[in-house]
Amino acid sequence: MKKLVFFVLILIILLISYAGLNTQATDGEMDYQVIPDEAIRLRILANSDQESDQQLKHIVRDRVSEEVSEWVAQIDDIEEARQLIQERLPEIEQIVGDVIVEEGDSNEYSVEYGKNVTFPMKLYGDYLYPAGEYEAILITLGEGNGSNWWCVLFPPLCFLDFSFGTTVEAKDAETESEVEIEEEEEQETEVKFFLFEWLGWS
Repeated sequence: MKKLVFFVLILIILLISYAGLNTQATDGEMDYQVIPDEAIRLRILANSDQESDQQLKHIVRDRVSEEVSEWVAQIDDIEEARQLIQERLPEIEQIVGDVIVEEGDSNEYSVEYGKNVTFPMKLYGDYLYPAGEYEAILITLGEGNGSNWWCVLFPPLCFLDFSFGTTVEAKDAETESEVEIEEEEEQETEVKFFLFEWLGWS
């Protein structure tokens, strides 16, 4: 009888713990938003990783994302957003040019818009954004050999800075998933052994 009471008590504790972990996972998932299939990104490549080049990239980022975000704020149709950005691409080029002049930089730059802009695989929080070619405005400063920054302009997700994520190779992503599975299996095994020992079944 005493063992039965212990078993019920442990079962209740385990159920409460599982519910708590499940709630935490749900809360964590809410912190990250999945990029929809139809989206327009903004990617900026810095000239290099030198502090001055990275600072220039950040200034361009702030000016361009602020301007374009205002353009698309009231738009909910992807085709309308595409047309607007295409028509106002010269204005984006002007913004970048103005920043470069203001900052006294002598490097050339380019502004492109298309559906085949290459993005590396990115691990942002708990979500893995796959590598591939995506629709985006691509701004290249100088040689474009520095760390990049990117966000999603439409639908407006530029409040999420995806560049703070970790760039990973596909092999690394698979390895991380395997490690997580192994850890879960080990934890489950430990709980089972604990129950068996507690109830004297081992």
